[in-house]
Amino acid sequence: MEVIVPFSTDRPKSRLSDALSPDERAGFARAMLDDVLDAVSAAGGEPRVLATDPVDVDRPVTVDDRPLTDAVNAALDARLGHDDETGPDEAPEPVAVVMADLALATPAALGRLFAAGREADVAVVPGRGGGTNAFVASHPDFRVDYHGASYLDHREIAAEIGAAFAAVDSQRLGTDVDEPVDLAEVLIHGEGRSAAWLREAGFALDASEGRVTVVRE
Repeated sequence: MEVIVPFSTDRPKSRLSDALSPDERAGFARAMLDDVLDAVSAAGGEPRVLATDPVDVDRPVTVDDRPLTDAVNAALDARLGHDDETGPDEAPEPVAVVMADLALATPAALGRLFAAGREADVAVVPGRGGGTNAFVASHPDFRVDYHGASYLDHREIAAEIGAAFAAVDSQRLGTDVDEPVDLAEVLIHGEGRSAAWLREAGFALDASEGRVTVVRE
C-alpha cells in the first residue's frame, strides 16, 4: 500500500517555538519524519514524502508547495481517480495518508489502520481535538478537507459519497506532536529517533511535584 506522508519544510512545528529554536524545530521535525517513514516501511507500506520543498530522504519525494488540503487532494486524484486501466466498477488500490508528526507511530498501530482500510472504503484515525492524523481510502470520490475538526468533516464526506467508513481508535496514531506539552508523550512512549533527539537536546521528565512535566536540563 502506498503511504503518503505530508511534510512541511516551511517553519516546521511553529507551535513548539516556546520550547525549541527554529533550527531545533527543523531537526526535531526531521526526526519525527524519519520515525514515521521507518514505521510505515516496517508495517509493509510504501512511503512517499509529500513535501513543500525537496527533502533528502531515502524514499520517494513529491514536491507540492500548495496548502495541505490541495496537495493531498491532488495526490488522491492521481491515485484514486479512474484511469484507462481501471474500469468504472473496479475499486482502485487503497492509499494511505499518515502525518509526519506522529512520533509514537509503530508498525503494529499502522498495521491496524491498513487492515481497517482494506475492509472499509475510508478508515480514519482521529487526532485529539477532532483532527485527522491518518487515513486509508479506496473510494474514488473521497477527498479531504483539513480545516477545523477535519475528522467530523471526513466522516461526513464519506457519508455523502456512500463510502463505508471506519474509525480507528489508536493512542499512538492519535497523538500528534504540536505543543510543548506533547513532548512528554514522546519521552514517555517514544521508541525511536524523536525521543532520542529530545534526550540529546537535554529534555527530561520531572515528576517531583506530583505530575509529570517536561524540563530542559
